[in-house]
Amino acid sequence: MNAAHSVGAWAAILTKALCRESGRFRYAKVGTVSTLERDPTEGMVRVLDEDGGVVGDVPDLDDDELVEMYRQMRLARHFDERAVSLNRQGRMGTYPPMSGQEGAQVGSAMAMGDDDWMIPSYREHAAALVRGQGLTETLRYWMGDERGDSPEEGTNVFSVAVPIASQIPHATGMAWAEKLQSDSDHGAFVCYFGDGATSEGDFHEGLNFAGVFDTPNVFFCNNNQWAISVPRERQTASETLAQKHERTGSRGSRSTGWTHWRCTVSPARHSRSTRPRGRTVAPDDDRGGPVPVRCTHHCRRPVGVPHRRGGGTVARERPDPRLESYLRSQGVLDDARVEAIGASVEDAVADAIDEAEATADPDPQSMFEHVYAEQTPELRDQAEQFADLRERHGDDAFQIE
Repeated sequence: MNAAHSVGAWAAILTKALCRESGRFRYAKVGTVSTLERDPTEGMVRVLDEDGGVVGDVPDLDDDELVEMYRQMRLARHFDERAVSLNRQGRMGTYPPMSGQEGAQVGSAMAMGDDDWMIPSYREHAAALVRGQGLTETLRYWMGDERGDSPEEGTNVFSVAVPIASQIPHATGMAWAEKLQSDSDHGAFVCYFGDGATSEGDFHEGLNFAGVFDTPNVFFCNNNQWAISVPRERQTASETLAQKHERTGSRGSRSTGWTHWRCTVSPARHSRSTRPRGRTVAPDDDRGGPVPVRCTHHCRRPVGVPHRRGGGTVARERPDPRLESYLRSQGVLDDARVEAIGASVEDAVADAIDEAEATADPDPQSMFEHVYAEQTPELRDQAEQFADLRERHGDDAFQIE
């Protein structure tokens, strides 16, 4: 047995022992690419370190753009915290938190042009906000009002997709349709999804189709490293998730999720440079290091249920203090300006909550109106039965205490 094999063998033995002895390492991967052996920061692109120091190439953004990026991240985090609180108070139903991912979302959304499209999953509240989706609309949707999922014209934000990975073929189809209409001057179609989506057939089918038909897509994987109850190590034997993109003819790249600047520059550079030939690309925030690990539950029900073994959350690291430290060092931010931004953020979220809760509930009968372009006989029968129940018992009979 040579030295390399010996190291691999000892790592495998140690990993197996840890799997037996400790729940923490229960899902550690056995073999020479285990979580115990590899450098989690290898291949990662970083711009700022934990203290806001520059460790990479600083993009060409002016002070106003940097401050707006900082404000958007602060706004997204505060909105998320208030939304979770509303859920716990029973004032809102199921809600998927995004705290920890705001750097990746804000940075990538700010890189998009006016003619680009955003195709979200169900957690891209910050990216949608940057694109012009109001906080009130996001709240209304998660309060059960479907009208909240009707973005204003011109925002170019597609409908929320709750099923895992179902939006990826949609994004590919949208980009292909755009390419068929105009092979030279078209926008980019940026599709967001989590690491769990890369284990779905829709992911492979959508990216393979995009590669074959050369569509102008950007596939943006926010790798939380934990798909509900299964860690990334149990999902795939791929060394990185970016490799999955490359197998379909796309170009994959990886960056740390706290590095919002990387996320700002990467989608813009990729989508603009690939438009003439419509290549797909896939910025991928991969495992290890300060990646955009979600800091809260997979989703919040009125009674939250932890989805990670050993607890439902991880340490609450956030990207905005890094940018704040950098901007302070450059003389762009000071205490007064930071305080003013914080106050404006709190006011904006409070106003959005007040407006959302003051909105009249939709007519319950409307749930039957938008399932199909034309109602099927079965759906029409259900609508008539529901209308009869409402007439006989009144709407109060359907209220949940």
